[in-house]
Amino acid sequence: MPGASGAAASTASATPAARSAAPGAAARAGLPVPPRSSAPGASAAVEPVPGSTTAAADGPAADGVPVPGATGTAPPALTEPGGTPARPDALPSPGTPPAQAASPHPAEDARRELRGLARAAVRLDGPALDALLGDFVSRHGLVAAWEEVMVPALHAVGRKWESSGDRYVEVEHLLSWHVSTALRRALPAGGAPVPAAAAGAPPVLLACVPAEQHTLPLEALAAGLAARGLPVRMLGAAVPPEALDAAVRRTGPAAVVLWSQARSTASHALARHVAGTAFGVRGARTRPLVALAGPGWAGRAPGPGLARPNSLHEALALLTALYP
Repeated sequence: MPGASGAAASTASATPAARSAAPGAAARAGLPVPPRSSAPGASAAVEPVPGSTTAAADGPAADGVPVPGATGTAPPALTEPGGTPARPDALPSPGTPPAQAASPHPAEDARRELRGLARAAVRLDGPALDALLGDFVSRHGLVAAWEEVMVPALHAVGRKWESSGDRYVEVEHLLSWHVSTALRRALPAGGAPVPAAAAGAPPVLLACVPAEQHTLPLEALAAGLAARGLPVRMLGAAVPPEALDAAVRRTGPAAVVLWSQARSTASHALARHVAGTAFGVRGARTRPLVALAGPGWAGRAPGPGLARPNSLHEALALLTALYP
């Protein structure tokens, strides 16, 4: 889809009908929804990354924009991609600020929120979008808001764009901007408490691969990491290889997350290079973990030093484990 800077989500769900929608505007906008794993407690080496686990059938339209899941039952926000209860390390810690604490039953709220978001987006009502997104984040937490509301709403608008002859571009742009704003506003004033293990620790480096413009999933991951008090550096869209290499050597990161929305942008050679980059003092040199994020990396098993998280929950658990 033209334009939408930092848009985020695609539609690869478990149902053929949902898969058939993947080439639409939502996919072009960078909205990854990974397929669900069939195994309980699926590991990080499955499919791409921060995205949604919601894959219900589209329900009644709101002002012409279909609302995903409006006629079905959305999966609980605190589950792994296979529908099994979330691992303890995927749940908020006791010290998580109220704005990040998640409700165990946000499905009904999510469906109401989707209808409201669709109507507000079609009306180009920015203040309403801010209020709706902010309220859901404050009540159910950042991860639930991303997986149960933000990605499905962007997908719904993308589906409408695809079926309406390139109309609603302005709707998708506006919604993407306000989702990005809500992610940045999700953090508590003054920042989150920093865990002892993260004090002075190397950061997680987030970057889109060269020629990749879709940053919104990385923004969700950055917000989730910062909410846990973990150090993060966001390099943004289309980072040149030389700049990425320089950033890795200068920051000595614990992990590097590389986002690729399409196979045409995924550079496995670049990922291997980053995974093999050593830094530190002689005799104690180390290398970063490289997380391959996004549907562009699908089709190959991760090699040594590489991981492929399957959801926002998994990405946060994978990276949080680096700060024991």
